[in-house]
Order: sequence, then structure tokens, then C-alpha cells
Amino acid sequence: MDFAPQTDVATSFEVLRESRKNHDLHLSFTLPGRGNLDAASFIKLACEIIGGLGIFLLGMKHMSDGMQAVAGNSLRRMIGAVTNHRILATTVGVIVTTVVQSSSVTTVMVIGFVNSGVMQLGQAIGVIMGANIGTTITGWILVLKIGKYGLPLLGASSFVYLFSKGDRWRYWAMALMGVGMVFFGLEVMKDACKIIKETPAFEAWFQRFDASTYLGVLGCAMAGCVLTVLVQSSSATLGITISLAVQGVISYETAAALVLGENIGTTITAFLASLGATTNARRAAYFHVIFNLVGVFWITLIFGWYIELIQTLVDGNVAEAVMVDGKQTFPYTLTAIAATHSVFNITNTLIFLPFVSVFEKALKRIVPAKGFKEKPHLTDLDIRILETPLLAIEQSRKEIEKMSDGCSKMLDWSAELLQQDDLDKALADRLSQREQVLDSVQDEISEFVIQLLSGNVPHSVANEARQQMHMADEFESVSDYILDLDRFDRKLRQSGERFSELQRADLVKLNSHVAVYMNEVNQALAAGNTAVLTKTDPTAKRIKDEIKQLRTKHLDGLSAANTDGDTTVAPVVTVAWLASLNAFSKIREHMREIAEVISEAR
Repeated sequence: MDFAPQTDVATSFEVLRESRKNHDLHLSFTLPGRGNLDAASFIKLACEIIGGLGIFLLGMKHMSDGMQAVAGNSLRRMIGAVTNHRILATTVGVIVTTVVQSSSVTTVMVIGFVNSGVMQLGQAIGVIMGANIGTTITGWILVLKIGKYGLPLLGASSFVYLFSKGDRWRYWAMALMGVGMVFFGLEVMKDACKIIKETPAFEAWFQRFDASTYLGVLGCAMAGCVLTVLVQSSSATLGITISLAVQGVISYETAAALVLGENIGTTITAFLASLGATTNARRAAYFHVIFNLVGVFWITLIFGWYIELIQTLVDGNVAEAVMVDGKQTFPYTLTAIAATHSVFNITNTLIFLPFVSVFEKALKRIVPAKGFKEKPHLTDLDIRILETPLLAIEQSRKEIEKMSDGCSKMLDWSAELLQQDDLDKALADRLSQREQVLDSVQDEISEFVIQLLSGNVPHSVANEARQQMHMADEFESVSDYILDLDRFDRKLRQSGERFSELQRADLVKLNSHVAVYMNEVNQALAAGNTAVLTKTDPTAKRIKDEIKQLRTKHLDGLSAANTDGDTTVAPVVTVAWLASLNAFSKIREHMREIAEVISEAR
């Protein structure tokens, strides 16, 4: 079916005339189709549609942020529990999307996880299918006939949000504010659609979208896809579709076809997010597109039967009009549209679910691997995850843990180099490179956390983000002092001197004690053990005492040698020895700082 206007391709300015009675200017527009619409009505329609849509989108954002903040820890545990078990992965996708109220956010987040290597392709496929089911919850929320309570709910919850001192109450209030804004925005758009219904010119134009034929179904689906691509929110386009259908501007069949297209349009967000990502991340985005394209294709082939099925499931006649405040509405259409969206995604998931491994293999052929190891960043951090702060902070925490492991390895290498008579240059270079890597990792973590803090994040996330920046700085300093230990040894070698066998044995022993302390702190970091100071302070104290004893022992030895006239200890050795002890002392201090940060975590 041809959806383009036959005449008057664009809305044209037709009349500018002077009123004989009051000399007011009156504007009239010719719409595609027949009939005119005065400028005042056109402006009112545009303002209410845009205003209602803006309130709706802002409400979805507040509802998502509030729910994320309330369910944050559970959400983090849930993502961590994702395995290759396809049903579990799908379930996690449903729950996460129900919380964040956006399949786009979930899929973009999944793309980020796959890009960073945290999630495998098979896991991502399951989560993406679940996300498509979870996003249908929005339609069922709108089925709740509480639109007239949207504004009071918004007002009441805003007072709780503004004046409540408890974070949990504030975020619950934020979520309820979002719900109120969603319903209020929907009511505004529904009122705007009354103007369309009452204006023959506009109504005639919308009636050109007709899903009574197969080509008409495809045309409506394409229109829904394009609208979703433009708005970048399937929930918003769903709200617009519902507003048009409930007012009788478009038929239920047309609305159903638009909803199918909206499922395709929502894939553009994840696809764009995958540009420049790793191969597996692009495969995950391709799956999202294929999943919805294939689903829409087979549904359109049986569209008439599908519509009949939905009408059978709905308790009411979608074509039945009800008079509300003297206006004709179609209340059962709302339930039917929500059911159309849900049944489509659930059925599509059930069809795809047994063939996850098949699709995984097919995607590897469609998007072949590159001939080199893909590692665009030193960290697994990805800005795609910033949309979900509670998961973003979890990602940065894992990077902090990697820094801690890196410092432990450097300390082991340092002890090994100290004991060597002939310097292992390859190992020494590896130690130096690791220190440079940790410097860069600290920069990437700081940049990521700063971007995270620049958004609207819960107080708990903001506090944890600042703590992570502090720990990243401390671990970077630890790596600097570990490298200094090797530098001191190298300078001695270059000058033709070395620590004595006894001195080397003492330093290796001290190194092992510091390593034990570092491992204790690192384990507390991984486990989130806030009692870390109680556990590790005895070790820290022993190290402090040991360093003091070694420093005193060396200086006493120098005094005795000077008294006896024995100057066998070269000054460069003394300098290197005291500098090494100071480096170990600084490592202990920085690890103590990290332990204090862990103990303050909430």
C-alpha cells in the first residue's frame, strides 16, 4: 500500500487573511489528504504530543534510575550469576530489563560486557532474548487504568523525594515519580490524539496506515521501525501507539503492526553501540537484529491469525467503544496491544531458545574473527555500561582487583630478581612494563569513574566510586615503589656493587612478609570484608617493626665499622639499602590506606 500522499506532498501554507471583524491573523494548513487545520489547533497538537512524549521519556528515566538504586545489589549479583545455562541467562535478562525498564539499556550493557570479555556470546544471546520479554512489562504497566492518578502520584512522591533524608526512601520516591510522569505523559498524548480524532484532515491522513493487507502490515511495521529509530525508545513509541489506538485514530490491527516494527527499531541502539567493539560484541548486536527481524517476518506471514489469537486472549472486544466524559475511547485496545507485544516476544524466545548454540555458530560465520588479538583498552571498562551505574561500578571494582593482582605479581618478580646473580633482563623488562600498564590502568579507571560520577548516580554508588579512585591511586603508588626496589638493585649492579648475601636474605624475607600482608588486603578487597583492619593490622605492625630493626641493625653496623676503621660497606650500598627499606615501608603504608578504604565501605 502506498503511504505517500498523492497530492500536496508537504504541508503547505495556504491562507493568510485579515479578519474583517477583529483584524486578527488566521493561519490554515492543508494536510495530506482532504481538509484544513487551523494553525492554533496544529500548534496545540504539536505541543501536547511533544510535551507528553518528553514527560513520558523523563518518567521512564526516573523510574529506571530509582529501581536500579533500590535493587542495585540484587542486580549486581544477578548479572554475576549469568552462566551458559540458556534458561538462567534468559531469566536474568527478563528481570534486569524489568528493573531498568529498557531493553535498549540492557542490550547495550550486554554489548559492553561482551566487549570487555566478562560475558561470553552464548550468555549474551540468552540475556538479549530475556530483555525482549522484559521490555513488554512497560505495556502492562500502562494497562493499569490509573492515568488520572498520574499527576497526584507525581506530586506526592516528589515531596517524599525532596524532603526525605533516607536514600532508600528517596529512590523509591524517584521510581514512583517516574511512574506518575509516565501516566501523566500518556494522558497528555491521549488528549492530544483527541484533536486528531476531531479533525477530519488529520484523521484522514492517519487512516492511510491500514494493516488490512499484507503490504499494509509491512508498511505499518516499517513506520513503527522508523519512528522508534528516531525517538530511540520503543517504550515511547509504544506510548504513542497506545494513545492513537485508544482514541480510535488507528485500528487495533494497525497498532499491532506498528508494535511489530517498533521491535525492529529498538535494535538500532545496540547496533550502534557495537560499532568499534570486539567481534563477539558485534555478534551479540547482530543477534539482537536477527532475533527481531526473523520474529517480525514470520508473524507478518500469519498476521491475521495472530490478531485473532490476541483478541481471543483479551477479555473484551477491541472494537467496542466506551464513552468517557462524552468522548469515545477503546479501552480494550490497550490490553490487546500489551498482549500483542508480550506474546510476540515470548513466542519468539521459545522458538529461538533451543537453537542458541546453532545461532552462536552461525554468528561466528556471519561475523568472522579478526586475525589479531583484539584488546582496544588495557582495562575491560566500557562506557556502554555507564547507562547502568550499579553495574558500571561493579566493573570498575573488578579492575581494581586486577590491579591488586598485578601488584602481587610485581612483588614476586622483584624478590626473584633480587636473588639473581646474573640479571634476567626479560623478567626485569616485564616488571617495568607491568608498572607502566598499571599506571595506564589507573588513568582508565579514573576517567571511567569520573564519567560515572558526572551522571545522576545513587549516593551509595558515588561513595563507592570515590573509594575506588582512592584505591586505584594507592595501587598505582604501590607499583611505583615495587619498581623502585629493582631500580636500586640495578644501580648497585651498574656500580659493580651488590647487597651482601645476608642483606639479600633479609630483603627477601621482608618481601615475603609484605607479600603476605598484600594478599590479606587483596583477599579482603575481593570478599568485601570490612573487618580487614582487625585481620591485617598485626601483620602490618610486624612489618613496621621488622623494617625498623633492619634499619637500626645496618646503621649500628656502620657505626661499629667506622669505629674499627673498617669501611668495607660502600656508601652506594648504604644508600640503596635504606632506600629499599623505605620503599617497603611505603608499600606497607599504601596497602594500609587501601585496607582503611575497604573497612569504610558500605
